[in-house]
Amino acid sequence: MIVRKSKTELEAMAEGGRITAACLKLLEENVRPGVTTRELDRLAEEFIYDRGGKPEFKGYQGFPASICASPNAMIVHGIPGSYRLKTGDIISLDVGVRYEGFVTDSATTVPVGHVPDEVVRLLGTTRECLAAATDQMRAGKRLGDVGHAIQSLAESRGYGVVRDLVSHGVGRQMHEDPQIPNYGSPGTGPRLLPGMTFAIEPMITLGDYDIRLSEWDGWSIYTADGSLSAHFENTIAVTENGPLVLTENGGSGG
Repeated sequence: MIVRKSKTELEAMAEGGRITAACLKLLEENVRPGVTTRELDRLAEEFIYDRGGKPEFKGYQGFPASICASPNAMIVHGIPGSYRLKTGDIISLDVGVRYEGFVTDSATTVPVGHVPDEVVRLLGTTRECLAAATDQMRAGKRLGDVGHAIQSLAESRGYGVVRDLVSHGVGRQMHEDPQIPNYGSPGTGPRLLPGMTFAIEPMITLGDYDIRLSEWDGWSIYTADGSLSAHFENTIAVTENGPLVLTENGGSGG
């Protein structure tokens, strides 16, 4: 069942979304060569607690950190640790905050120093995919319209759209119904209604869309072919007046 939120509940999510967005922006500003992903995690945890929130990821199904930090061919769920960023990397940063009983979730992918033009184009296209999907988040549209917007744009430019990982409902729980593939046919799926809230997160690759799970930590998910991957995400509400991005200032993903 897709849970619809009241105006009061959306206001709480919007406040939590501002914390999430500000945290992601802070992390983006601190991405530079030599920084470890563990240092970014500590920065985010302190920031979230200082603003009255709780890092939703920490302890979620045993996840050991407050953010996900996923470099290069790692798509999502990277555990922060000793990895030290270097020039030419890209790093996907994913933040979830619980505030007043509600979760907001946002992600961005950041270049570390100079990266090749093809990587700049990958990041730009993934950001555009999120924007195209956001534009479909209108009352009366269907969830298939959202996935189709992502798929049609990415594939028209020769990129892979990860299929085994999905966008999702979000609210009192980090993962609520429904699961939303980042591909699909227009005019299919449940109809969007005011009060629905979703975490929309295209994951786009320079190569194929197949994935592999790390055997080492059981969390990190990589492209199977080793190609680079970008990930942008916002928490978005469907309203009578169109889409409302609750994590609007979320770094480059805004």
